Amino acid sequence: MNIKRVLVFVFVVFLSVPLVSQAGRNCKKSKQVVILHTNDMHSKIDNMAKLTWLADSLRQQHRYLFLVSAGDNFTGNPIVDMYPRVGYPMVDLMNQAGFVLSAMGNHEFDMGQEQFSQRRKEADFPFISANIDVSKAHLKKIKPWVTLKAGKCRIPVVSFIQLDENGLPSSHPSRLEGITFTPAEVRAADFLFLKEKYGMLVGLTHLGIEGDVPLAQKYPQFDLIIGGHSHTIMDVPRVENGVTIVQTGSQLKGVGKTTLTIEGGKITNIGYELISLDALKGRDSAVQAAIDRYNDNEEMNRVLAEAITPMTGKEELGAMMTDALTAMSGVDIAFQNVGGIRIPSLPAGNIHYRDIFRLDPFGNQVVVFNMTPAEIKSLVLNAFNRNKEPDLMVSGMTYTALVNGDGVCVDVEMKGLDGQPLDPAKTYKVGMNSYISASYTFDHADPGTVNYETTAQTLISYLQKVQKVDYQGTRRTTVRSL
Repeated sequence: MNIKRVLVFVFVVFLSVPLVSQAGRNCKKSKQVVILHTNDMHSKIDNMAKLTWLADSLRQQHRYLFLVSAGDNFTGNPIVDMYPRVGYPMVDLMNQAGFVLSAMGNHEFDMGQEQFSQRRKEADFPFISANIDVSKAHLKKIKPWVTLKAGKCRIPVVSFIQLDENGLPSSHPSRLEGITFTPAEVRAADFLFLKEKYGMLVGLTHLGIEGDVPLAQKYPQFDLIIGGHSHTIMDVPRVENGVTIVQTGSQLKGVGKTTLTIEGGKITNIGYELISLDALKGRDSAVQAAIDRYNDNEEMNRVLAEAITPMTGKEELGAMMTDALTAMSGVDIAFQNVGGIRIPSLPAGNIHYRDIFRLDPFGNQVVVFNMTPAEIKSLVLNAFNRNKEPDLMVSGMTYTALVNGDGVCVDVEMKGLDGQPLDPAKTYKVGMNSYISASYTFDHADPGTVNYETTAQTLISYLQKVQKVDYQGTRRTTVRSL
């Protein structure tokens, strides 16, 4: 065998031997790493003192403990969302709790890019996402991934944000100007090198369980996916294609404790426990004092009106919200998307300012269209087919969605308050929030007119005017199978 052939043989053998990265060689000793994780906290601050106490207690037991969020830290509590520095109380309390990392959720955009940029500066932790490109936006670059350091071991964590059918996260498009997004299942391929380099890979995602499962099916390189967005309460992990998926519900009612056993530079075991924060007794006194100061807001405690009976579910709450639009905005018909109804119920008794901003926290403006019945039908039909269920609550009319055997809406029967079908020769004034007008697919020759009042303020004005409301048993939408 001549020297040339020997060299070729040696080179081929070298290529056939699995390469161990420097990171993998450094991570030799067995370690236990605890990731304490939340998702979809939605500005609910009342359990933050308990979370801080729990995290501090576990840090005494575990050398390597990391507190992280899978996104949607903001929107859902007027104490936070109406604060002069929008969202600041949440960042302040997350800093005190010792968060080291957060995924970007769709509601991180609700305060607008300028305000969110300020909150990023104030946070002691980074927000990450791999499928966001802000090169042409107000926001500064968002890191796609980071590593958690446990001694000489490095655990890479990569993040992805959910996208709707329009290719955007579920936030008002006006707040996403200049930002481009790539589907997670496409972008994830660019980060598989992390598994090769570090021997392990964790996803901190805001895709919902409906997005995490396909991600795991396509990329078994992930060891663990800590998810958010769908508010899924998981008492036990879901294992998909060898990938462990966990999620903890929403509104800081629970926190996940996921324990990684690392041996030889690889994750060899994953343990998971869902801890109820509501059941904990311990509290961090300093954090509790800060929460009490933020909650001491007399403006939010002012009484607007009285609910004669409890309001339960999207139909009853949506009826009140849409009646406010027809009464105060001079429209014939009004719509409210169910995703914008953010609380499940209101009890009988006093309705306070804080209740309105909990119900409708997004700051969406009222938009008015002149629409024909055919155009209105296109809105209702396309909205229904987003999730194969009534999506739009309504005032000024009722409708019945006619669905086929697959649950797809193929037609809509619409009737006015007089019980008669809408007049096909008439044009109606139709009011809706600016999220519907910008994000939903529907026919409309009229581009719409913004009246520059938010839907929340419209509801406040309505309640101040009527003083008493009773929506118990109200039903304006039905579904009929063909």
